[in-house]
Amino acid sequence: MFVKITKSGPRRYIQLVEAFRDADGTTRHRHIANLGRVDESKGKLDRLIDGLSRVAGRAPPEAPTFQRSVEVGGPWVLSALWNRLGLSRCLRGLTRADAKLDLDALTRVMVINRLCDADSKLGVLRWLEEVIVPGVTPTEVTHQRLLRAMDVLEANHSTILSRLAGLVRPLLDQDLNLVFYDLTNVRSHGETDLDGDLRAYGMSKDTGGIARQFSLGLVQSGCGMPLDFEVFPGNIGEVSTLLPMIQRCLARYAVKRVVLVADRGMLSLDQIQALEAQKLPKGVSLSWIIAVPARRYNDFMDPVVALSESLGQAKAPTVAETKSGEYRLVVAHDPAVAAEQSAARRAEIDAIEALAQAAVDKLERQDQGKKARGRKASDRGAFLRFVEAVKDAHLSKILKADLAADSFSWHLDETALKRQEAFDGKLILLTNVGDLTSAEVVERYKRLADIERGFRVLKQDIALAPVYHRLPERIRAHALICFLALLLHRVMRPKLTDFSPGAALHKLKAIQLHRFTAAGKPVSGLTATSDETRTIFQQLDLPLPDQKHLRT
Repeated sequence: MFVKITKSGPRRYIQLVEAFRDADGTTRHRHIANLGRVDESKGKLDRLIDGLSRVAGRAPPEAPTFQRSVEVGGPWVLSALWNRLGLSRCLRGLTRADAKLDLDALTRVMVINRLCDADSKLGVLRWLEEVIVPGVTPTEVTHQRLLRAMDVLEANHSTILSRLAGLVRPLLDQDLNLVFYDLTNVRSHGETDLDGDLRAYGMSKDTGGIARQFSLGLVQSGCGMPLDFEVFPGNIGEVSTLLPMIQRCLARYAVKRVVLVADRGMLSLDQIQALEAQKLPKGVSLSWIIAVPARRYNDFMDPVVALSESLGQAKAPTVAETKSGEYRLVVAHDPAVAAEQSAARRAEIDAIEALAQAAVDKLERQDQGKKARGRKASDRGAFLRFVEAVKDAHLSKILKADLAADSFSWHLDETALKRQEAFDGKLILLTNVGDLTSAEVVERYKRLADIERGFRVLKQDIALAPVYHRLPERIRAHALICFLALLLHRVMRPKLTDFSPGAALHKLKAIQLHRFTAAGKPVSGLTATSDETRTIFQQLDLPLPDQKHLRT
């Protein structure tokens, strides 16, 4: 006997059929029983099979057993990019003292973890239980081997970065003549002090207070590609790190000219002459573009006020320039932003003056013997509240209390107000670059905002901080791992038109390997790709995951 599926119109039926031979010896089929429609037989057939198994003295078939699904998509993509860039070549031949250490696999695991689900080195081991990194056997990755790999990375820091420069050069979308450099603070933990400790107490850019930290200097190209980095003690001055980093970058990249673009905090006006006095390799010139900080606006008051008379008539964003000593002073003006800032300041002034006038009115009524609700007012109290409100609004140069008066009074300095309004809606740049137009100078500086995203990626997506390593060499190795992660992130970004790298990696988490046992045999399969995930692979020009190339 056997089971046969028959059709009647759109429906399918299950029948029990017996084969037999007729008198002529011809094989024929005899209908034994109808077992129902296919679409209505779920559960009924299971009971029938179990019953027949018991009659036959056989154990009923085991229900499938499922294992935990593991993520494939993100590690697959990042491993493919790792191989495409040739990053394995940077690590080749660096483990002769420890031949059993797979430096490429261990480093790749740590780098991919920073981008997919950043965790501690112990956390990497837990993460490997939930993902498949192509070409990596999880049992071969131990905490001790990860730390040994970090030690090898640090011991070969310079070699790796020199090799990396050879891989990065073809990725640059322009001649390397525009270099962005910035320094950030990275929080670290631990109370002990070590020889050569990088962790030092300094002013934190993140919290605005004193924190134990180290500093990370990052050099990036004009297109945002990371070129070099260095780790410094947490209390080091920014400018003192600048020239060594630039000189090292010049040694690795064929550069004839460097245009340094720095924000208001990196390069001060007082340090320009010291910077220009530095000697660079023969034939290399150093130019710079810096933004004038607000605290130094008074130094440029007259030229900016003079330009404001013409810029104030503009109906659309415009750029003008003048001279400041031997340097160019470039001013970018946005009339919409200027109007908004001026209106906001005027509103604050009106609010403070209204409060001050209310205090004066109360004092006058009190002097006239009129009773009022609340505490008795005083000129000193009114004066203190006025001064505090003015200080909080940063208007002390415009709203001033009359200290010589017998009773509380104030005045508005219209000249000071107009001089401050002259800076509304303006970006003020100082530069020694002679062959760029005013608009090009502004464009170069505005690229800095994009470059600064590199630090946000390091701190948010890659989770550079906080750092729990104590040893200086481990801190530097951790920074190198994060630098390699930033490189992969920057390579992904221009190719992805519909997603950010972080969003793309989040979407790729949906691609998983599912494993189960059915009828005593192991079975596995990958999640079907969605339209969104296929788009990501297409934009990155990468093949879809292939189960044959996964170590499961």
